[in-house]
Amino acid sequence: MSSIILFCSIVIFLCIIINKFTNKLAIPALLFFMFLGMLFGSDGILKINFEDYDLTSKLCSIGLLFIIFYGGFCTKKINDKRAAAQAILLSSVGTIITALLTAVFCYYVLKLSFAESFLVGSVISSTDAASVFAILRSKRLNLKYNTAPIIEFESGSNDPFAYMLTIIGISLLHNGKIESVFPMLFSQIGIGLFIGIIIAYFAIYI
Repeated sequence: MSSIILFCSIVIFLCIIINKFTNKLAIPALLFFMFLGMLFGSDGILKINFEDYDLTSKLCSIGLLFIIFYGGFCTKKINDKRAAAQAILLSSVGTIITALLTAVFCYYVLKLSFAESFLVGSVISSTDAASVFAILRSKRLNLKYNTAPIIEFESGSNDPFAYMLTIIGISLLHNGKIESVFPMLFSQIGIGLFIGIIIAYFAIYI
């Protein structure tokens, strides 16, 4: 047990050091974290086998909560109504279109099944908020036509749409029935919005 704690501490320490360098270079830290995972994985140098898929699912779910919270918490409010509408369209309709276009490519070019193609498109349809924030803010880039706030808002708010598309893709891959997903999605959206609004007002009051 002590060796596991020591190893996890070393990995976290390396991530902190890497994050310091990536912030200065305006390179997404996610690339280095993925490389670190491949280095330690079963095909890497250390050959660490990890096949506990249930634990992986739980850890990924917790990580997803932090990612979505970070995207919403760090996204700056857009005062311009027209720019806000464009950002909302990008994060919702734009994410869906990206997923569908990627699915079409995977289906016709890579010859995957429809369910597999849709799942691949859903997984990669959203932009990474941390990467966008790191690139735009660390270098203080001022894009033309004041598009930086729109891109930041879109990258910070598109994860829920990609999450819902991914759930639909997994359901299609499992049983091929998409109609069973919608009640669950509507309940999650409704309950999530209700609880989120209550917590937000309570937090502002506190």
